[in-house]
Amino acid sequence: SDFNVLATGAGFVAERDLLQMRVALPLGDTVHWPEGVTVRTFRVGEDEAAWLAVNNRAFAGHPEQGNWTLDTLEGREGEPWFDPAGFLLAFDDEGLAGFCWTKVHPADPPGEPAEIGEVFVIASDPRWHGRGLGRALTMGGLQSIAERGIDTGMLYVDGANEAAVGLYRSLGFSEHRVDRAYGREVPPAATP
Repeated sequence: SDFNVLATGAGFVAERDLLQMRVALPLGDTVHWPEGVTVRTFRVGEDEAAWLAVNNRAFAGHPEQGNWTLDTLEGREGEPWFDPAGFLLAFDDEGLAGFCWTKVHPADPPGEPAEIGEVFVIASDPRWHGRGLGRALTMGGLQSIAERGIDTGMLYVDGANEAAVGLYRSLGFSEHRVDRAYGREVPPAATP
């Protein structure tokens, strides 16, 4: 793009691509939960500690999603869009195994003529990585969005997260928009 040429010409480098991906709903496939996993919706006042533990393990080192506190989570629970019915929790015999937290964006014509459902935060405990829980959670979250009468699902994902991008593409998601973050190395000021 023209902006990319200008930015790189001024010494900036692309540091991160945040992809907005979308999919038509309903998916048409049924969710197959891994053996030994049970699923229910989030219970305010009961599930916060378990959710924080799994979220912070799953996103260790992530600039926006890691290191959430109870205050951060309770702040989101107080938002007008918060709906525990769209917040799926998956449990195994060790406790919370993963979650898919969705939110609904109201229609905002002309750009968004209809409501759109977002997979807001999704993660599985590291003990579940590579075992199919992420796919099931994504499908479960999208099913919950579709059950609310919404025909488009969306999510944001770091373009460098090839495993997640591949999973979402395999479910029918495609890129809708790319937000690119630029950075620039600034040499330290010379000291006299």
